[in-house]
Amino acid sequence: MTDFASAPTADPAATTFDTIVVGAGVSGLTAARFLAQSGQRVLVLEARDRTGGRTFTERSGDVATDRGASWIHGIDDNPLTAIVNAFGMRTAEFTVGSYQPTGRPIAYYSPTGERLSDDAVAQFADDVRTFDAHLATAVQASTLGSSYEQAMDAALSALGWNPDRAERVREFVLHRSEEQYGVHAGLLDAHGLDDDTVEGDEVVFPDGYDELASNLAQGLDVRLEHVVTGIRWSKQGATVSTAQGDFTADRVVVTVPIGVLKSGDLTFEPALPEWLTHAIDGFEMNNFEKVFLRFPTRFWDESVYAIRQQGEAGKWWHSWYDLTDLHGVPTLLTFAAGPSAIEAREWSDEQISSSVLDALRGLYGERVEHPDQVLVTRWQDDPYSYGSYAYMRPGSTPDDHDLMATPVENVLHFAGEATWTDDPATVTAALRSGHRAAENILGVALPFDALTAAL
Repeated sequence: MTDFASAPTADPAATTFDTIVVGAGVSGLTAARFLAQSGQRVLVLEARDRTGGRTFTERSGDVATDRGASWIHGIDDNPLTAIVNAFGMRTAEFTVGSYQPTGRPIAYYSPTGERLSDDAVAQFADDVRTFDAHLATAVQASTLGSSYEQAMDAALSALGWNPDRAERVREFVLHRSEEQYGVHAGLLDAHGLDDDTVEGDEVVFPDGYDELASNLAQGLDVRLEHVVTGIRWSKQGATVSTAQGDFTADRVVVTVPIGVLKSGDLTFEPALPEWLTHAIDGFEMNNFEKVFLRFPTRFWDESVYAIRQQGEAGKWWHSWYDLTDLHGVPTLLTFAAGPSAIEAREWSDEQISSSVLDALRGLYGERVEHPDQVLVTRWQDDPYSYGSYAYMRPGSTPDDHDLMATPVENVLHFAGEATWTDDPATVTAALRSGHRAAENILGVALPFDALTAAL
């Protein structure tokens, strides 16, 4: 393990630092922790009244509800797995978060509401896998600016299946686009799901994912409710402006989401170089919200991880995830994703709940109970994110992820889930991007296992 200098003691009155990190999410805290371990004077400025960014846990009694990120999508050879284990964070296996057709028990229902037999599910899953092999070919053959939907339709056309068989697979892949990236496939670049590979089981956090940020923030100088409005920079350093005053540093690590970068709420003087703004413009924040429903009893299928509705009845609410064992009370999670999130954005929680319950009644009839509690996230309206995470617009390329992380004059560094190519839109990507930013600043390799050492 690398020997690190002790982190300097934080001075609450200090305004001059070696590095300022904008954003106390996982990427920002990771970068700040590595830099502080190296002996740098580091300040983290966070707009919210809490750390964690889009890892946000709400607690009520003994129940921890992750309103933001939930999963580690694939624990094998993943540095995040080692980090959460080193911090002693409790995990539970829940391997359906990346929208696999099978792999764990899933109750599928036909367009008319009958549960599919095991043989029918197996055949459907085989169709999805066959299609995915053809889709990979169609994606590679796609021209710049093509959408994921165009690649899907090209792959289906090559298969020549009958209309019903093709439609079942097509709607599944549309839903996969929505649940993976919170966007309709027609608005997602053809390469937008190139990273859709999970290595190993997926896990969730019974005690809340925000424990990760809380652990990473220990010992750091983090100043909450400091909304950064402007960054003036030159080759000599930067000044970061907030309503609480200005702060200066030799360099700045910017970890705000794509939605904030594109909103104009944060200005750069001088303006960012064209190559960087072009890369940023290739991404958008998605439309993706969680809907948690807690019920008096568990009225749905037993011994399944998920429930899925095929056909027109599942156009909006097509997948429910059973969190009962995780939360300790009968709970279903579904998503408003893509078109449904856009349409329901102005709806009240009661309207959303009513719509979801109507869909459940198509499967379970009068067995459906009135929920004791409904929780709906509102990331689209969050002024510090403007969405849940970023996706690639048609015309962008996978290389644009890494391009956004290219240092500007070694003064401005960018990190966050959108800046990591191999596994974007995940906490793993946030962690890796923060690690990379610290390595770029320090010019040395940094072992991940050092991250959990006390400051």
